[in-house]
Amino acid sequence: MVSKALGKYVQSLHQKKYRHRHGAFLVEGGKSVLELLSSGLETEHVLATPEFADQYRAQLPARLPLSLATEHELTQLGTLATNTTTLAIARQPAAPPLPLTLPETGLLLALDEVRDPGNLGTLLRLADWYNLPGVVLSPGCADAYAPKTVAASMGAFARVRVWERDLAEWLPTLPPAVGIYGADLEGDNVHRLTLQPAGVLVMGSESHGLTPGVATALTRKLHIPRGAGGQAESLNVAISAAILLDNFFRGQ
Repeated sequence: MVSKALGKYVQSLHQKKYRHRHGAFLVEGGKSVLELLSSGLETEHVLATPEFADQYRAQLPARLPLSLATEHELTQLGTLATNTTTLAIARQPAAPPLPLTLPETGLLLALDEVRDPGNLGTLLRLADWYNLPGVVLSPGCADAYAPKTVAASMGAFARVRVWERDLAEWLPTLPPAVGIYGADLEGDNVHRLTLQPAGVLVMGSESHGLTPGVATALTRKLHIPRGAGGQAESLNVAISAAILLDNFFRGQ
């Protein structure tokens, strides 16, 4: 049975202000928790059913605090509709330095007020797939450590570095040779370009696009053309990012 104090602590981490205050976040579900335990992130506590604890005893560090819980308790304490295995409390990692020269050697993904945690998690997963150096978030973005973001990232939360910057202030400080790319209906047809995976690819919110200060910092605008007869008004931000990233890496 989970103690009242631990249960209250777990539930407090549903909210950003308490995640920030405690420097911790929730990881829910067997696959995500196993990703956490195999990563370099610090795990503070694991709550698991007896069955999960027995099956994965070898992956649970000997000194890691472990509380056995029922499936009902895990579901009540967490954010998933059902949780039949485990949840963990992880420590938020300290943000590493973000060198100005990093975009000269690799492609960074920068997100401008992407507020949906599911989209953010999918974008982190894309960054993981393409092995990007990291993702830069504007202050208006969803929380990288929100439970929905963590779940949607499918383990990428444990591997992808994240920085928070005011993009309108940060982008103009980059070296002049760094390409700053963004999606725009008036941009160049991305299918006709030969792009190299270096610089910064900026993606804005699905509803409003790039904010004005960020849009003015772009050095090249990219356009994803519709197929012949295509009628869709727009693409989801994560789908757009996937198409653009694929074009950057196509020749690799």
